[in-house]
Amino acid sequence: MLFTDSIFIIGLTVLFIVYFLIPKRFRWMLLLIGSIGFYAYSGPWNLIYIFVTALSTFLITNRIAHMAQKAKDEVSAHKSEWSRDEKKAFKEKAKKKRFRWLVLCLLLNFGMLAVIKYGAFTMHNINTVIGWFGGSKTLPVHRFLLPMGMSFYLFQTMGYAIDVYREKYDAEKNFAKLTLFVSFFPQLIQGPISRYDDLSKGLYAGNGFEPKRVMLGIQRILWGYFKKVALADRVMPAVTALISNTDEHQGMYVLLGILYYSLRIYADFTGGIDITIGIGQVLGIPIAENFQRPFFSKNITEYWRRWHITLGTWFKDYLFYPVSVCQPMLKLSKWSRDKLGKTVGKYLPVYISTIAVWFVTGLWHGAAWNFIVWGLMNAVVILISERLTPLYTKFHKKHAWSNTRAYDGFMALRTTFLMGLLRMFDCYLDVPLTFKMFGTMFYKWNPQVLWNGSLMQLGLTKADYIVLGVGVLMLFTASMLGRRGSVRSRLYDHSKLLSCCLTIALLMIVVIFGAYGIGYDSSQFIYNQF
Repeated sequence: MLFTDSIFIIGLTVLFIVYFLIPKRFRWMLLLIGSIGFYAYSGPWNLIYIFVTALSTFLITNRIAHMAQKAKDEVSAHKSEWSRDEKKAFKEKAKKKRFRWLVLCLLLNFGMLAVIKYGAFTMHNINTVIGWFGGSKTLPVHRFLLPMGMSFYLFQTMGYAIDVYREKYDAEKNFAKLTLFVSFFPQLIQGPISRYDDLSKGLYAGNGFEPKRVMLGIQRILWGYFKKVALADRVMPAVTALISNTDEHQGMYVLLGILYYSLRIYADFTGGIDITIGIGQVLGIPIAENFQRPFFSKNITEYWRRWHITLGTWFKDYLFYPVSVCQPMLKLSKWSRDKLGKTVGKYLPVYISTIAVWFVTGLWHGAAWNFIVWGLMNAVVILISERLTPLYTKFHKKHAWSNTRAYDGFMALRTTFLMGLLRMFDCYLDVPLTFKMFGTMFYKWNPQVLWNGSLMQLGLTKADYIVLGVGVLMLFTASMLGRRGSVRSRLYDHSKLLSCCLTIALLMIVVIFGAYGIGYDSSQFIYNQF
């Protein structure tokens, strides 16, 4: 089920009404029923996977929490008897026991993801290697249908398990409530990846009806639908045409493809996130922001602090830092300082951790080499940029004109173009083809396609281009105004009538300018496949 399906819109409307009519203590139960129903619609068999995740996490985290409390009680009981070293030894032993349970939880759940999402990819590559060495026997390749949003709810749930192990908060004692946290329906399609201590505050509260909050939430939902159906789905035919016939669409077409695809993935992804956050806002459930004007970023590091924020922070907190400070890495750092110099010893753990994070990030996006290469290319660019930071600093100190708004705009455009180039691996889905198409931008220069009518042969009409142009202008204007805080909130505080008019206007824009009609089928959200 997609956000754009009529059955979802009808079901969501009914849920909103019923949510505020029933007693507060039952509202989280309604959300659980709605979430299970939503997920069952995507395929009843998918419920097995999400149930296994919820149940295993519930049992193991409660076991971990019980062991932690028991260890604290034991230390307290022997406080006057044990020495400092004895207390430390006991705590370390108890922590190792809890860690084994955490590893079991991670292996079970990420193991499911590995088999379902990466099993066929792994077997295919093993068979390829066997063929290189002349082997005639190959391993069987079994392909599984990836359950909707599995990567999102697994990362969210395993983050919760790790936090319980770290004693950031106690384990949830109510299995049904934890199941709601795992399966909360707005987040299943494409996130964001929430933290338990943030999401649970509103999830179980049974929030009351607040006119301002509900109005702003509906406006956020409509803004998301505008991005999705009026921009992302409208530009999709051109993106499909450009990447499906690469023999004809080279040179300038590749540059156009970069721009079109950047617009599509931004409008599609942020549109879905806007709908998710808007649903949460109507219900009084705060959901983490996942974007902060990424196309205003001056470098790629800043870009990734603004794009898909919750995934980036998840990898930073649960992969980058643990890998950076683990014992093998500390030993490697010490060895490299002694043998290769202080500079190498200082940066080597950071480089290895960064490459590991981006390798996994690429793999998270898809079981294919193009995603892996995309991730590693991001790592290379980030590491090179960081090493060149002292030179950038000297450059800005020496040239005053580089500290102007105009130069900031240039850096933002440069970063946007660079990210668009890296996204070619995502767009063409084939590594050699991606490099080939990149090369055509230099040796097959054909700028005449911009004015000889070729743009009208990509599945878009003049009216489509006008809508897209106006839509991009609206996105830019909203981003500029949003730098001082929520425009919707300021407008509501200024005039409730104008806020109501904005809601009606957004609804009319979605209805009139949305890309749908007879024979139209709304495209799947891009990140739904992850």
